[in-house]
Amino acid sequence: MTYNPQKHHRRSIRLKGYDYSLAGLYFITICCQNRACLFGKIENGVPVLNDAGRMVEKWFYELENKYPDKRCHEMVVMPNHFHCIIENVPTGATTMGAHVGAPLRGRPENDECVCPENEYGPDNKKMNATIGDAIDWFKTMTTNEYIRGVKNLGWVAFDKKLWQRNYWEHIIRDEQSYIRISEYITNNPSNWDKDTLN
Repeated sequence: MTYNPQKHHRRSIRLKGYDYSLAGLYFITICCQNRACLFGKIENGVPVLNDAGRMVEKWFYELENKYPDKRCHEMVVMPNHFHCIIENVPTGATTMGAHVGAPLRGRPENDECVCPENEYGPDNKKMNATIGDAIDWFKTMTTNEYIRGVKNLGWVAFDKKLWQRNYWEHIIRDEQSYIRISEYITNNPSNWDKDTLN
C-alpha cells in the first residue's frame, strides 16, 4: 500500500491550544494494543487482577512520587484498558515559557532559558510536567516492567506494543463532572459486559 496524505496522516486528539501543564483534573483512558486482555478478568462485576494488572496499579500511584505536583484520584485497571483521574496541583510557581500541547523535546541552546521548576529535581522528580509527560512516563515504566514479566515470569507476550499509541483524555471542568466520571470509573467493572472496550 502506498502512502496517501489524504488518508494516512495523524490527527492530534488533544484540545488545540490548551496548556496541559495547567492545574486541573483530567480523566484518562489508555487501551492495550489490540485490546488484548492482559491484566486479569472481571468476575461478578469485580476486577480480578493478575500480576500484570497489579503492576499497572502500582505504577499509577508512583506518578505522585515522580511528579510531586500530580495527585492520583480514582482509578481502575480493567482486563484490557485503564481509567484514571489525574490532578495537576497548582505549585504557586510561574511557568515561564510554558508550552502548549505536546511535551517539549530536545534541549535549550543556553542554560539561561531553563526554568528551575521544569528541571528534574532531587531524586529525579519533575515539576510542572504536562499530563502527556506523565502518561508517557507511565506507559514507559509499565511497558518495561511488563517486558521483564514476559521474560522472567511467563506473562503473556503483547503484540509489538503494550499500549495503543495514544490515550484518550477529558478535561474535568466542574465538580458535577468530577462526580459523574468518578462514578463511571468505580462502576466500570460492574458494567464490563456492556463496555464498548470489551
